[in-house]
Amino acid sequence: MSFIINILSTPAILVGLISLFGLILQKKPVEDVVKGTVKTIVGFLVLTAGSSFLQTGSLNDFGVIFNYAFNMQGVVPNNEAIVSLGLADFASDTAYIMCIGMIANIVLARFSRLHYIFLTGHHTLYMSAMLAIILNVGNLTGPMLWISGGLILGLIMVISPALCQPTMEKITGTDELGFGHFGGFGYWFSAQIGKLFKDKSKSTENVNFPQRISFLRDTTVAIGLTMTIFFVVVTFVAVVVRDGMSDPTISAFFKGETQTHWIVWAITKGLSFAGGVYIILSGVRLIIGEIVPAFRGIAEKIVPNAKPAIDCPVVFPYAPNAVLMGFLVSFLGGIVGLFVLGGINKALIPVALILPGVIPHFFCGATAGVFANAEGGLKGCLVGSFLHGLLITFLPAICMPVMGSLNFANCTFSDADFSITGIILGNIAQFVKGGGLFAVCVVLFLLPIIYNVIMPKKKEA
Repeated sequence: MSFIINILSTPAILVGLISLFGLILQKKPVEDVVKGTVKTIVGFLVLTAGSSFLQTGSLNDFGVIFNYAFNMQGVVPNNEAIVSLGLADFASDTAYIMCIGMIANIVLARFSRLHYIFLTGHHTLYMSAMLAIILNVGNLTGPMLWISGGLILGLIMVISPALCQPTMEKITGTDELGFGHFGGFGYWFSAQIGKLFKDKSKSTENVNFPQRISFLRDTTVAIGLTMTIFFVVVTFVAVVVRDGMSDPTISAFFKGETQTHWIVWAITKGLSFAGGVYIILSGVRLIIGEIVPAFRGIAEKIVPNAKPAIDCPVVFPYAPNAVLMGFLVSFLGGIVGLFVLGGINKALIPVALILPGVIPHFFCGATAGVFANAEGGLKGCLVGSFLHGLLITFLPAICMPVMGSLNFANCTFSDADFSITGIILGNIAQFVKGGGLFAVCVVLFLLPIIYNVIMPKKKEA
């Protein structure tokens, strides 16, 4: 079982197998099958390497420095942290839910009108762990727990891409690619905000730079310079203003085999951020070039009109300026949201203070920026990303009591779909127990299939 879970939770292998299967179904020559499969796996490994390099090389460090510089205290939403706690007690349940959920995803893609195959393996694992925890509180165990969790997982795996698809088609210019990331509600929300500015502003990618700063049109240069400035300013406040060298956590950043000056460290980290984004974009381009043609085999033979739903960096190459703007403005929204929560905590009711996590605000905020830009241009991007930053601050705060009631105090999920699922299903599980909860999960799963059967389909022109 552990071997199967490792495969299903490793995006590179999972998507490589999908590519292999699709090419074989199309009866491609052996050389094309090998080339397509290997390039798909390599593309995902490049993307994963870029994401890992970005997180460990810049994002985590920026978050620590920022929180110290401005003396922020609270809870940082982190999917990996809460999942690691959940897996300690629910590892086998998570494994079964994940396997059943992927089968349920294919069933819904085949027999409903939501033709999406969710291919983001690590998010599938995270959602499986959360469902195992929540449904266990509803007195479900064994096969009833696994089936209930798997059905709900399969349902979320088609609903989230479906929410994003109208804007996804505008971003990519094709209906052959879906979006598979459990921040889907947040991206849909930012796109709806963007629509308020439709035809009122030009795209972020059409911003006219003066000739002297035309180099900012180069994504790598623009991101590198912007993040270097941010790192230098924040590190200056942490080290010089707040005497961070006296703090063991902060001083450890500058101590290695040789002492590194904080300015040199900040410049290096800022440019490393740009390097991580460059690696991610390279991997995405490689994946798109292989997975879409390979997936046609599955669409033709098993699930008609199936669309591969791929992780959030898949949209980054389509609007690089929106990626940077979305991240920065979403992060600003997170800071504003923190102060709003602080005011509510003091004046109204006790609430958790949610610190702006750099990782969710980069990956989710950048994606929200791309979605809002596709619907409302530059103005839509700025407003949509800011409100998205508020959204992924307030949702985890609302979800915190649910996590606390499940004995997961002081930690919560970061992305929108996790929080919404936790809030809704977590509250249902506290009131509907055992067989009743199982029946609710089965009915929810069947609704899209029933709708497809009884509702007339639109006639194609």
